[in-house]
Amino acid sequence: MKLSGNTILITGGATGIGLALATRLSSSGNRVIICGRNEASLEHARVTVPALITRVCDVADAPSRHELVDWLAADYPDLNVLINNAGVQHRRDFNGETATAALDQEIAINLTAPIHLIAELLPALTRQDQAWIVNVSSGLAFSPMADVPVYSATKAAIHSFTLSLRHQLRSTSVKVVELAPPIVDTGLGGNARSGGTTSRPMMSAEAFATDALAKLATGQDEILIGISAETRRQGEAMFERMNSRA
Repeated sequence: MKLSGNTILITGGATGIGLALATRLSSSGNRVIICGRNEASLEHARVTVPALITRVCDVADAPSRHELVDWLAADYPDLNVLINNAGVQHRRDFNGETATAALDQEIAINLTAPIHLIAELLPALTRQDQAWIVNVSSGLAFSPMADVPVYSATKAAIHSFTLSLRHQLRSTSVKVVELAPPIVDTGLGGNARSGGTTSRPMMSAEAFATDALAKLATGQDEILIGISAETRRQGEAMFERMNSRA
């Protein structure tokens, strides 16, 4: 992927790894648009990085998403990079009574929303000479953490979907990339770490962005950062070891 001269949309770009990627990409000669549900977070990001273009949007809400797509078509028809980064994570214990609280929202934000957004932006992306779709999955796509079962399952689904999408779009100008973060020090999960990760060091969002962009520049289809490379290699063989710490 070329790292300059793009028009880029990053969902969930106001905080965490989304903002770290947006900051780096903006400083590298790209026009970067970030969207998210929290207007205050978006404004804080814009004040911190004035070059960022911000848009309030809940990508899991169809009318809000449609408005975003129409706005992009009118104001940024040269959009050529979509980074599906928005995500939420909830700890769930199916021994209890609240295991399904906010279940549909978690699935929608992590899985169905990026699929819808891809489908709606694909006509515009395929008109570009070069375009990229970057789907942010997780090391937990390959070996789940049992106390965040739905989050892990949605990331496994994004991994599977990305493989199929890449195959379907192989004859177009759109390249499809999977980006799998390790444990990154962000507010994901309400700052409550999974039991099995408490002994593992966290990567900073800035260090993650540095590593991720360096690997994006090499043109890899699948980018594995930190421990994600090991979970990808070992897969479910790591499950008992990871979850015995919980």
